[in-house]
Amino acid sequence: MTLHITKKFEFSASHRLSGLAEGHQCARLHGHNYVVELELSADVTELTPTGFVRDYGELAPFKAWLDQTLDHRHLNDLVDNNPTAENLAVWLFERWSKEFPELTSVRISETPKTWAEYRP
Repeated sequence: MTLHITKKFEFSASHRLSGLAEGHQCARLHGHNYVVELELSADVTELTPTGFVRDYGELAPFKAWLDQTLDHRHLNDLVDNNPTAENLAVWLFERWSKEFPELTSVRISETPKTWAEYRP
């Protein structure tokens, strides 16, 4: 039996997307109030002695990094590829899965109605 935990984080940033049709709104410089959800999972036999998948407090380095690295920044200056929500989810997963081996998915929202999820 697998257990999953999720924690939500937020940051604000700007970006512009390349490769879109002329006049597409996302090709212009614009910003979002992003929501990031990290999902961590473990088999019930792999829980910590306390009974956690991972203590939520141990995710504090991610929050600090997000605030320092992404919050109120221009994402095109930070990521190597087009900073779509999809690419950001992959980028964050690859960056943090070594630190959090229980990480099973990263979800990113640019608006309250849209989500992208990377679940390898």
